[in-house]
Amino acid sequence: MILNELQTFTTLVEVGNFTKTAEKLLISQPSVSLHIKNLENTFDTQLLDRSRKGFRLTPTGQILYHRSKQLLSIYNNAKQEIVSHHHTVSGSLTIGASFTIGEYILPSLLIELQEAYPNLTLEAIIGNTEEIVRSVKLFQVDIGLIEGQTNEKDIEVYPFMEDQLYFVASADHALAKKEKLSIRALDNQFWITREKGSGTREYLYHVIRKEGLKATAFLTINSNQGIKETLMQGKGVSLLSKSVIEREVLEGNLVILPINNKQLTRTFSYIVSPIMKEKKNVEAFLQKLSNAY
Repeated sequence: MILNELQTFTTLVEVGNFTKTAEKLLISQPSVSLHIKNLENTFDTQLLDRSRKGFRLTPTGQILYHRSKQLLSIYNNAKQEIVSHHHTVSGSLTIGASFTIGEYILPSLLIELQEAYPNLTLEAIIGNTEEIVRSVKLFQVDIGLIEGQTNEKDIEVYPFMEDQLYFVASADHALAKKEKLSIRALDNQFWITREKGSGTREYLYHVIRKEGLKATAFLTINSNQGIKETLMQGKGVSLLSKSVIEREVLEGNLVILPINNKQLTRTFSYIVSPIMKEKKNVEAFLQKLSNAY
């Protein structure tokens, strides 16, 4: 019974409405209220602050929501493992990936995984590094692939490949016509960058601070493709992964700026909760990841 009540509680938090929660779980609205009341009695605490506009979680409600996600995930994992009897890779696997990895690295891995395990249903969720870390922490994905860093507790971090980054601009940009440039050439430029929470943005800002560069302005776009399309209009410079710009550089639409003595690298990592690492489907994915990189 406690699992049903925890499921009701987590659904209510995520849906944000008692009526919609009842509809989603196919139970009555009074049952939703009763489940919440039972949990409050069980833990001897108030979980929700109610008002005419709705409700919000109390501090202890936040704690229970996080732990409920963990408990429900453990329960569902156990069911899946028992059904598969630790032999067949089947069921579902949800992979979270930050934008650069999700758009340019992950697709080939998904194809290989699907061909190897046709009974496995795959889902990829793409967001920035901050969003993927949160998804792993809340068990919204089975495993995450990120280009940034995290110090979150309860999450293990493992590097899987090195990535090169380059300063890029349109072929029509004034800097693109130079054969050699010093890092100072990037002073007082108009920068096009990713949104807050992005690993690529974090790395760019690190370089700007380290080199003491100044900027005339920043334009923020939450898409690698959007940044490239904007650069190709002829204004601005950016810092992007090699995998992101390969096609446009080959076609001559973007140019790698020849900055002397500057090789920029970062580490791509996979992040996983310890309880997820033993999941058969996660093991199968990690084997493919290891073989590829």
